[in-house]
Amino acid sequence: MKRARFAFAAMFIVTGASLALAQGTAPAPKAPEFKQILAGKKFTPPIRGAADVDFIRAPTKREGNMLVTKIQVKNTSSAPIPRLTIDETWYDKSNNLIPGGKGIVNGLLQPGEIQTVEIRTPANPNMTRSMYQFSHANGTVPKPHTVTSFNAAAAKEPATKAAAATKAAPKKKK
Repeated sequence: MKRARFAFAAMFIVTGASLALAQGTAPAPKAPEFKQILAGKKFTPPIRGAADVDFIRAPTKREGNMLVTKIQVKNTSSAPIPRLTIDETWYDKSNNLIPGGKGIVNGLLQPGEIQTVEIRTPANPNMTRSMYQFSHANGTVPKPHTVTSFNAAAAKEPATKAAAATKAAPKKKK
């Protein structure tokens, strides 16, 4: 019995010593190198709080039993707008609320970018007018601006012109 215990202890010591020697001689595995994803790229964080948006609303059209409204939106803020959402609420003749639809721009709407949002609402014969509420993932859009075209808003001339630019100087008589 003593021999069995002695043999087991000797085997345990020899195995432990060989493992210790094996670990000491093998080089440690090298950690993988990590590369920065945004290295050298410009990143503007999304806007928080109030954002500015211009929009053009196309007439609402009926497709089967759905009303489809398409709205083009342009980000006029200085930072990207995350997950822009437009809620459409309908009302009847006596100003009772009728449930509407929701349109979403997934991802970021970059400054100056234009996208089309489609809102689908089940048709109700009592619907007479609608209103929109704009919001985004980090806040609201308190005053969205309705425009007729995005190009006209960008090409606006200043309200005042220099006097030399508007009138030619009179010629001197000799």
